[in-house]
Amino acid sequence: MKFDDYKISEELKESIRKLGFKRPTDIQFKSIQPILSGDDVLAIAQTGTGKTAAFAIPIIDMIHHRKKEQRREDGIRAVVMVPTRELAIQITEVFNALEEGTLVRTFGVFGGVEQNPQIAELEKGFDIMIATPGRLFDLVSQGYLRLHRINYLVLDEADHMLDLGFIHDIRQLIAHLPKNRQTLFFSATIDKEIKKLAYSLVSKPFRIQISPKDPVSKNVNHKVAFVEMDDKRYFLERLISENPEAKILVFVRTKVRAERVAKAMERVGIAAKTIHGDKEQKDRTQVMSDFKAGRIKTLVATDVSARGIDVDQVEFVVNYDLPDQAENYVHRVGRTGRGNHRGFAISFCAKEELPLLKAIETYIGKPVYVNEITRDEYFTTKDLSEENPADWQSLMKKPLEVHKKKKRKKS
Repeated sequence: MKFDDYKISEELKESIRKLGFKRPTDIQFKSIQPILSGDDVLAIAQTGTGKTAAFAIPIIDMIHHRKKEQRREDGIRAVVMVPTRELAIQITEVFNALEEGTLVRTFGVFGGVEQNPQIAELEKGFDIMIATPGRLFDLVSQGYLRLHRINYLVLDEADHMLDLGFIHDIRQLIAHLPKNRQTLFFSATIDKEIKKLAYSLVSKPFRIQISPKDPVSKNVNHKVAFVEMDDKRYFLERLISENPEAKILVFVRTKVRAERVAKAMERVGIAAKTIHGDKEQKDRTQVMSDFKAGRIKTLVATDVSARGIDVDQVEFVVNYDLPDQAENYVHRVGRTGRGNHRGFAISFCAKEELPLLKAIETYIGKPVYVNEITRDEYFTTKDLSEENPADWQSLMKKPLEVHKKKKRKKS
């Protein structure tokens, strides 16, 4: 089936064509028609499967037809709740691109910035709001926003919202919404708490689960290299220096680690920026803009930012620190190998992180291939970093990403 076969407006079809979309992904194919039919939807699907368009396309179409028939402005009709500022910005961009040429207008609100400019912008009139629960709750509780006429509620990345402690805000916000609404619930994972929240919101939902046997995209070549904690910076330096034109996304465990890794790279002449919860929103927005445009090639991030990073053609994801939660491994490596692009995910594993690696392998259902590093290569990498970090390409004969793959025996 092609997007041209759907009974949606020609204006929306034209926007879809401009974006280069021809056929729906699995989650889009299974979601769009039930949403257009007015069903509540409970969908479990990984990040990177195209689920934003799965709910954006039908919502934009339904609101466009409504406005076309009524020929009047009638306020916000849809709310999409998301866990992070970066995800709010990203999803707003997707809606803005899809609604081009239609009568629909979307606006994003999130914390970390002054609310007055957002309030002023809201007065211009919008149909769809993309929002983080905290800022949305602030606007509603202060009387700047009323949700009594909402027809569509979307909770995206619901599992992550629960992890971040937004459950209280979400439940309070639900009380302001009309009971007669269409609710779309999207989550990357499902457990007892998420199921409980979902079934308290949806009514006789159309259930969808996109869960491939291998949760890591087939477009991602992922491997692990055994590197001591204090030596990781040398191997990151080597990887970046051997791939100077590649976009490289580096994940660390804490905000402090992010700043330390970026500074370590800067000391050897590599430009690296950070993104995490302690950064001002204007700085986070600028960094993401620079990374998307390729003005900076290396971005160091924490897990809080992982699901809000949707950047085309990230060639490498580096797990500088292995994640504390195995499922975050999938979210991290899902930042590369998107669409039809091939991606590489390399994890640096120290001795003390071996239990985390075992948990990851259990979660994804198979061992991660080992990128073998000989003793000579290991010490040469350290020595070169200290003595001559500028002459990598001529001195190194075997780039890290093309070393011989070897299966590690399970203990």
